[in-house]
Parts: sequence; C-alpha cells; structure tokens
Amino acid sequence: MSRLRVGVIGAGTISQVEHIPNLVALGDLFELVGVADPSATARQFVTATWGVPCFKTPDALLDRKLDAVVIAAPDPLHHELVMAALARGSHVFCEKPLCYSPEEIADIIAARDKAGRVVQVGYMKRFDPAYRHAITVLPGTAKTLRYVSVEVNDPDAWPFIAHSRTKFGNDVPDALKQAAVNKKRAQVEAAFGKPLSKLAFSGYTSAYSSSLIHDVNAVHGLLDALGVPDGEVVGGQIFANGAGGQGTVRLLDGQAVWTMSHLTVPKLADYKERISLYFDDAILELEFPSPYLNHHPTRLTLKKSDGYTLSSDEIRPGYQEAFVEELRGFHASIVNGEPVVNLPEHAARDQKLLIGLTRRYLETI
Repeated sequence: MSRLRVGVIGAGTISQVEHIPNLVALGDLFELVGVADPSATARQFVTATWGVPCFKTPDALLDRKLDAVVIAAPDPLHHELVMAALARGSHVFCEKPLCYSPEEIADIIAARDKAGRVVQVGYMKRFDPAYRHAITVLPGTAKTLRYVSVEVNDPDAWPFIAHSRTKFGNDVPDALKQAAVNKKRAQVEAAFGKPLSKLAFSGYTSAYSSSLIHDVNAVHGLLDALGVPDGEVVGGQIFANGAGGQGTVRLLDGQAVWTMSHLTVPKLADYKERISLYFDDAILELEFPSPYLNHHPTRLTLKKSDGYTLSSDEIRPGYQEAFVEELRGFHASIVNGEPVVNLPEHAARDQKLLIGLTRRYLETI
C-alpha cells in the first residue's frame, strides 16, 4: 500500500496549477486514478494534458476503490464530499476552509474516528521550509512576546498563473451552481444562527474564510510553539465590499496583541503576505510569495540588538515546495502513521476565531 490510489475532486485553479501536476510528479507515492469535475472543458483539458481519466461526478470517481481523495471542490461542497469519501473508506485531504462551522467539522471528526482514516486540511504554509524553520528559531518566549502582525494584499491568482497550463470553461450546469450557492448560504446561516448581511456574508466567506484563514492557521502554529493560549477577539472589521477583512485578538491578558488584515486589490499585480512577531528584543518576520509561484522561497528574517548594534539575518532553509510537501506529509501519515500536521481539530479552531471576528464586526454596525 506504499503507492496510494488517489482521486481528485474538483479541477479548478488549485487543482490544475498544483494538485494534479504534483500528484503526477509524485508517481512513486501516488497513482492518480482520476479527476472529477462537472465541467466538460476542464475534464477534456486534464485528460489531454496529463493523461488522467476524468469523471463527471464525484460518485463515479469514488467508485474506483480509492485509497485516498484530494478534495478541491467549491467550499460549500467540502462537508458532503469529505463525509462521502470517509463512508467509502478513503483517506481525505481537503482544501481549506474545511467547513464554514465548527459543528460541520465535528461531524467530520466523528466520521473520521469511526472510519479510522486520515483527514488532513490543506494548510500548505505549515509545510513551507521557512515556516518550519521559524518554529525552531523563535527568538523569544510567551513572557517576551508583545505583538503579532499579519498583513496581506492580494490581487487573486491571475498575475501568477498566466504561465501555467490551465483551461477553464463556463459550462457547469446552472442548477449545480445554484445548488452550491444555496448550500453556502444555508451553511453560513447555520454557523451564525441567523442570516448575515450581504457585506458580512461576503467578508466571512471571502476575506476571512478563503484568504486570511491561512494566516490564522499559521499564527496559531507559532503561538502554540511559544505556549501562548488562544486569546480574546476584541475587534473585527469587514470592508471594501467584502474584499477586506481585519481583526484584533488580545493575547496573554493584554500583554500582547495580534492584529491581522487581508485586502484583495484586484487590478494590482502585486502580492505581499507578511507575518511578524515582536518580542522584547527581537523581531521574527515571514514574508510569503504568492502561493501559486512555485519554488519562490519565503523570506525569513530575524532582527536582534546587542546594545546599539542591530543585526538582521535572512535565513534560507530550502526551496522545497509547500504544496508538494503537504502531499508527502499526507502520504506519510497514511502509510507510516506519522502525525497529521493539519487536523480537522485545527480547522475548527481557526473557523471559531473567524466567526468571532465576524461577530465583532456585526456588533459595530
């Protein structure tokens, strides 16, 4: 079983740019049995480009007796697809957000435990070599932490995938698209116990759950390494018609504060994603490239002072690609029993914080 029979559900951007070619390249670990997508255009392109069989429905793919499934379908379909894969006995890798509510994630955790299978969430930053190294060189402790800052501006994928081999069609049946829209609205309403305003809905599902969620998960990992417990959400704003999200978390009873912001700047071909940790006498900073730019290393910088003398060290721990390494990690968890790096429990924690940010925003309007 060292070479796993795997299928991919969803042939959108992340699958065409990352998951499908990466699984093909990792042929010693995975046999890519097929890809499921409702778009005939996408299916024909995937087969023509990578020689992979394609299926119109997830069920048709799941019937192929798969060891594992990579789910990269639209977000509102994640819950039902993960549950269906686990019911078939498959291990599951699911892109973020795993679900819109901790309650849906609890369903998945119960189904995972019953099936005895691995479920890993697609937070690739945990596998970034610079991020992994940052965990080992944190220049302070919980006692000296003062501030955590997350700043992201993002035009979305278009400037960074033009060189990639992709093809998308507008041929998904309207009934399927509308069903996904309806599920999304129902899931978000269930997460909050009420319907959200148009702006709050857009911000929660886009700026927060689709984008900033990566940084929330990454910061949670850094705080865990420092032994810093979860804090209190004290601020949240949704702006720019839902393309912007901001939040503030009080840490360590006010000793430290964590602020975060994400803004989509749709017509600016510039990407910047920075996580900074400020201590009494040092700053650690991670500056990530666009996730679609493979082998563009994350910049890890460590600043310290020796009296009046300031030193700034840039650390380059490697060029491994995070999207590839997370698939290697998925395989190792299934075959070798290695710990799952991104558990559904982590996703529930992240989603709870994003719900808290949204609730704080709703209190201000």
